[in-house]
Amino acid sequence: MSIFLSEFLGSFFLILLGSGVVANVVLEKTKGQNAGFLAIAFGWAVAVFVGIYVSSPSGSHINPAVSIALAALGKIPVNVLPEYFSGQILGCLVGSSAAWLAYKPHFDVTDNADLKLAVFCTAPAIRQKFYNLITEAIGTFALMAGILFLPNTTTDLGHLNPMPVALLVLGIGLSLGGPTGYAINPARDLGPRIAHFLLPIKGKRDSDWSYGWVPVVGPIIGSLTAVFVYWITI
Repeated sequence: MSIFLSEFLGSFFLILLGSGVVANVVLEKTKGQNAGFLAIAFGWAVAVFVGIYVSSPSGSHINPAVSIALAALGKIPVNVLPEYFSGQILGCLVGSSAAWLAYKPHFDVTDNADLKLAVFCTAPAIRQKFYNLITEAIGTFALMAGILFLPNTTTDLGHLNPMPVALLVLGIGLSLGGPTGYAINPARDLGPRIAHFLLPIKGKRDSDWSYGWVPVVGPIIGSLTAVFVYWITI
């Protein structure tokens, strides 16, 4: 399986399930309406588990920040990064579009345009872009540092190899997700934000492009910081 297809499939399932759980919680008249942030955090952890499992042929990056960090460490060649990025972003775009199709009647009866946007991409609870950027960098630092130190503990888990990273994402969400919604993945935010812009969503608002750079730049800063810490310690 090619890198592109592997990353596309993993990212597709990541966002199908991730956007799906947000839609189930925030949209009107769903079975899970008002289930709360805890349900969203657990749903995203499961989404990460499935995404990692599905994309194992390409190394289970499903995140440009992870790919950039591994390239910086020399673990993958730089010239394959475009193939990783394109699979990740397109997979996230298509996955969020599929979640929209699954919940379209609920989008149609939901009046709050901000909640509709929240199904696709992140937004800060308090809009202070400098601190929002720092939050995304810290969250991604925790993710990438955890990933870099996990291999010694996951070699004997077999089919449960994705579980430690899924639990790490759950912990990041519960502990650091409050300020920005913890994108910690440029493709996870950018692909669905593009989908929100393109799809004929009833009563939608703008796609908040003025904020869209924060969940792209912040995770890259955080992942490269984790690489630096890993390099000087290991």
